[in-house]
Amino acid sequence: MSNTPIELKGSSFTLSVVHLHEAEPEVIRQALEDKIAQAPAFLKHAPVVINVSGLESPVNWPELHKIVTSTGLRIIGVSGCKDASLKVEIDRMGLPLLTEGKEKAVRPAPVEPATPSEPPQNANPITKTRLIDVPVRSGQRIYAPQCDLIVTSHVSAGAELIADGNIHVYGMMRGRALAGASGDREAQIFCTH
Repeated sequence: MSNTPIELKGSSFTLSVVHLHEAEPEVIRQALEDKIAQAPAFLKHAPVVINVSGLESPVNWPELHKIVTSTGLRIIGVSGCKDASLKVEIDRMGLPLLTEGKEKAVRPAPVEPATPSEPPQNANPITKTRLIDVPVRSGQRIYAPQCDLIVTSHVSAGAELIADGNIHVYGMMRGRALAGASGDREAQIFCTH
């Protein structure tokens, strides 16, 4: 039993995302009802994220929200929102604005340096390997300093693998992995499942 009344932990969930390509509420309602009819056991009262990145015309968010929830779907967040006024409307309704993990930040074009520079030399080159041949349980964190990490068993959700070098997982990977923790931009993560 924990000594604190709550614990705050990171987790990930698989959720259905409704990508809207039309702002007309009646068209959306009919399309959602058709989808729900295809898999009622799966979609009835399902938690969903609404992605609005495909909408180009102005959006009547309160009406859109009403239409989606009238189908029985439960909106738990909105993603893909770039419009500032729409963000305010969504926030007013108490829904979180989410960013998707695969979304890439826009970066300015790199500026060419005046003189060519050599890549930084790692003071401690990575030469050895740490091998883990037992399951990595939820809540465990394994760190492989100055070496590669190889896991030949499964990694549970909530587990973390961190290595200064590459990470190889030859079992089911459900946790988090961070390769190149010491700044090696060439480090990679390899998973078979």
